[in-house]
Amino acid sequence: MSDGAPWPTRPPRLVATDLDNTLLGPDGEIAPRTQRALRAAAGAGILVVFVSARPLRRLRELSAHVAGHGVAICSNGAAVLDVGADVVVAEQGMAPDVVVRVVTLLRDAWGADQVHFAAEHAGGFDKEAGFTDSYVVPTGSRTADRIEEVLTDSTLKLLVRTSGPWDHTFPARVARVIGDEALVADSGAPGLGEISAAGVTKAVTLERWAADRGIGPDDVWACGDAPNDLPMLTWAGTSFAVANAFPEVLAAATHTCPSNADDGVAQVLEHAISLTTP
Repeated sequence: MSDGAPWPTRPPRLVATDLDNTLLGPDGEIAPRTQRALRAAAGAGILVVFVSARPLRRLRELSAHVAGHGVAICSNGAAVLDVGADVVVAEQGMAPDVVVRVVTLLRDAWGADQVHFAAEHAGGFDKEAGFTDSYVVPTGSRTADRIEEVLTDSTLKLLVRTSGPWDHTFPARVARVIGDEALVADSGAPGLGEISAAGVTKAVTLERWAADRGIGPDDVWACGDAPNDLPMLTWAGTSFAVANAFPEVLAAATHTCPSNADDGVAQVLEHAISLTTP
């Protein structure tokens, strides 16, 4: 365990954890210790829910580990995936007219040749020709000159990058431009704005999912590293920031655990499991 406030002495009913830079190691994989802790938590009757900015397509990469834990909340809260069945059981996307308004505001602010868009939806991923992605574009994705040409009925997450100068303030600048039309999350991805429907956060979806099972915030431990985790961390009764978290996340969490390179979330789970033993 890391230094700081004493860790809880009452076990949680639910542990909600971010994935990238939190549960997953620096290599993007689930370490053996973490795999063992996830299995042991399930055996101890502790629910574990993955709550991630990842889109549906990138959660399926982890299906072998996620499926045993039922569901994953993804796209910053815009969708809930039953990973074992590979079925989207809930979604809160943006209608095409909302996406068009947001896109228009951003083009007007930066210039139509300076901002480029992509859209995550239940069926996959589509993008503008000028949008560069850090990951391999999945087979079947559509590319168009303008994102409006390939919109579906429900966009889970609109992604925006600029080909002009940018810095760490880019998501905040995007948020100021679009105002109340939609919500911008910052997952720490360089030069990327992640836009969801107004009011959609990890915390909102997690709270609803937990309430449906009779679980309130006092029985929830949450783990995260990035600004988009803050609503979830502040909602949960107990929160853990991994040691590699953003400064504002370290300041907001009730506890700090070791970094993702040191299996910090596994250590949180192991502590939770130890509290269930008489």
